Amino acid sequence: MSKYYFVGIKGSGMSSLAQVLYDLGNTVIGYDDNKNHAYTQDELEKRNIKIYYETPELTSDYIVVRTSAVRDNHKEIENAKKLGLKIKEYFELLGELTDKYKTIAISGCHGKTTTTALLAHIFSETVGCSYIIGDGTGVANKDSNLFFIEACEYYRHFLNYHPTYTIITNIELDHVDYYKDFEDYKSAFQAFADQTKKTVVAFGDSEDVRSLNLKDKLFYGFNDDNDIVCKNLKLKENGSEFDVYIKGEFYNHFDLPLLGRHMVLNSLAVIAICYLEGLDKNVVNEEIHTFKGAKRRFVETIIGDVVTVDDYAHHPTEVAATISAARQKYPNKEIIAVFKPNTYSRTKELYKDFIKALDLADKAYVTDITCDRELPSEFPGVTSDLIINGLRNGEHIGDDTLDKLLKHKNSVLLFMSCKDIYTMKGNFEKLLREE
Repeated sequence: MSKYYFVGIKGSGMSSLAQVLYDLGNTVIGYDDNKNHAYTQDELEKRNIKIYYETPELTSDYIVVRTSAVRDNHKEIENAKKLGLKIKEYFELLGELTDKYKTIAISGCHGKTTTTALLAHIFSETVGCSYIIGDGTGVANKDSNLFFIEACEYYRHFLNYHPTYTIITNIELDHVDYYKDFEDYKSAFQAFADQTKKTVVAFGDSEDVRSLNLKDKLFYGFNDDNDIVCKNLKLKENGSEFDVYIKGEFYNHFDLPLLGRHMVLNSLAVIAICYLEGLDKNVVNEEIHTFKGAKRRFVETIIGDVVTVDDYAHHPTEVAATISAARQKYPNKEIIAVFKPNTYSRTKELYKDFIKALDLADKAYVTDITCDRELPSEFPGVTSDLIINGLRNGEHIGDDTLDKLLKHKNSVLLFMSCKDIYTMKGNFEKLLREE
């Protein structure tokens, strides 16, 4: 067994990996700059994994695990180098771990977390599995050889993994601070597909996904030219019902308690893996029906006639999908978007798409841009005004102007960001209850 010191342990992936290593019998401690409570630390605390906010004393046998969000000049990295400790990147250590398992990697621009969480839910309740979910949840099952992981394309990190099966949920340009253009972005997915040992399960309604050279593949989607097809879809206020056909033959009827067509597509990818692994299709439907969703994915709070929603949406496609899901469930309520942009590069590249997505709401509020890996001085002129000035009905909001949301009665307020917008949501809810 080994001893690990996680620098940036409250990061969603870091937290999940720390939990898995702990479950496997290792000693795990961590450090984080963020002293405020984060949802990703809940599972760490359940395991009594110590989180430090000052530099702890480390013995020479500790392996330091760092997140890409931590820069080389961070005091904990400099201290580790001074002590001569071995330092590993998150994705490097995860790659070493996945080589020991039959790994199923979930990749794509959107949908990774929900897809991984649903797979973990089904297989945990049936044959057993280990998993790392990007919502800060990780579990190691010593009795199972199956390992489900989110595989992030940022900096081509997922090329450290050599999975048995790969899921590609979609391909849309993202991480523009690293990829030079869409073809560069797509080439990373091609390389990842090439090192998949067996089948690639991919979203077949996308021409960009179809353009990849996939050797052993299963396409899923709504179109009839896919191997796995959703038919007779009914979008209801409490979820979705649909039939699944596999290679032209009726497979089963499914009842999904999640909102939106995008969630149906995520479930199709999951059904494909269940099919490849030979799980009973009726048991799969039963487990899908009991799925509660991933953390920070359309998490609702109801206060009087107002519904607040915390959602991780941070890309235009995700923002649009979240707004669509809200309209599906609450067709008679006003839909209000509260969006916190993350990274200056993404805002600069995709601000027009953010405008289109946010305009799907009845009203949109946008905060200042947040970023922990870019400096505003590197992007002169790039502010949230790029989005706000193009909105049909939008304005700026901050922690000190939350009271402007109180005028929205009988509404759904969607707090969307991959950053800590849930803090803003909590502060607004406090105002709402005091009103």
